[in-house]
Amino acid sequence: MQKTIIDFKDISRFFQVGTETVKALREVCLQIKQNEFVAIMGPSGSGKSTMMNILGCLDTPTSGSYFLNGQDVSKMSDNELAEVRNREIGFIFQTFNLLQRSTALENVMLPLVYAGISKTERVKRAERTLKEVQLADRMNHKPNELSGGQRQRVAVARALVNNPSIVLADEPTGNLDSKTSVEIMGLLEIIHSLGNTIIVVTHEEDIAQHAHRIIRMLDGRIASDEINTDIKTVKDYETV
Repeated sequence: MQKTIIDFKDISRFFQVGTETVKALREVCLQIKQNEFVAIMGPSGSGKSTMMNILGCLDTPTSGSYFLNGQDVSKMSDNELAEVRNREIGFIFQTFNLLQRSTALENVMLPLVYAGISKTERVKRAERTLKEVQLADRMNHKPNELSGGQRQRVAVARALVNNPSIVLADEPTGNLDSKTSVEIMGLLEIIHSLGNTIIVVTHEEDIAQHAHRIIRMLDGRIASDEINTDIKTVKDYETV
C-alpha cells in the first residue's frame, strides 16, 4: 500500500490587500501518495500558485493542517520550514534559478552545502546526478554556456541531488521551446519511474497530460481531481 506523503486538512490561505481580504485557498483537502505524478492546473487567480507555495513549505496556511511525511509543517517557524524544504523537497522553477557565476556542478552541489554534507561527498553526489540527466560533459560549464534545455537539466539535477520526497516543478517548460519541453517532460517521466513523487504546476494542458492525476483549481478550491486515463508520454511525440 502506498504511503501518503502529502495531507492537506482544510487548508485556507487569506491575504490582506488594503482593506480587502483575498481568499486564495478555501478549506482545501488533498492527499498525495508516494510515487504519484500529479499536475495542478488552473487559471490565473485560481489558487494554484498559493497551493504550490504551501506544498513547497515556502508559505504557511492561515488555517488548517499540512502533514508532510507525517510531520505537521503548518505551524513551523521559517527556520524549521527551511530545513524541511532542503531535506524533503526538490524544486524545479520556470526561470531555472541558477547562480550565473557558478558551474553546473557548483549549482547542483548547493543544496548539499546547506545540508552540511562534506565537500568530497557533495562533489560525488553532484557528479552522479548530472550524469543521470545526461550532462556529464557539461559539469564545468556556467549557465550562459548552456542551452535552455541544458540549464533546466541542471535545475532538475539540483532538485534531485538530496533524494527528496517530492519533486515540485513550477511551470518547468514555460521558458522552453516545444522540442526541449518534450525532452524535459521525458526526463520527469524517467524520474517518476525511478520512484519519485512528482507534482507539476502548469497552465499548459499538453504538459498536464503527462501526469497520471490532474487536479484543477478554481476560486481557491479544487474544482476536479481525476485520474488521467489518456496519459501522454514522450514516446507519443516520437510516433507523430
